[in-house]
Amino acid sequence: MAFEPQVALKDCRYSYKITPTVKKFTLRDNTFEVTKAGNYQLSRILEEVPNSNKGFLLKIIINSELNGFKINITDQSGLRLVNIFKPDGNKVIQEKFYFLMDSLVDRGIFTKEEK
Repeated sequence: MAFEPQVALKDCRYSYKITPTVKKFTLRDNTFEVTKAGNYQLSRILEEVPNSNKGFLLKIIINSELNGFKINITDQSGLRLVNIFKPDGNKVIQEKFYFLMDSLVDRGIFTKEEK
């Protein structure tokens, strides 16, 4: 998946866009790690029950130029993409995703718009 300035996950209520004013120190302050390629990556496990280690892996990767990003939600192994937004999907995991993304919107990393 290529880096895009705006990402809309399948069946998600919102699309997210990287803000043009985001700074590298803001990413590091919000627990993004610098990869060997110079990109910024945030990894979180979306779990229904905290500390159960049973959930889905969320990865947000922002390119080194800070003008594109990608969001992947996979199974625990990180190999298979998962759609957590299916109509019969787990509401708790969806809420945790929206909470995390809202916190990144509040910190000026992303903007969101309803589809």
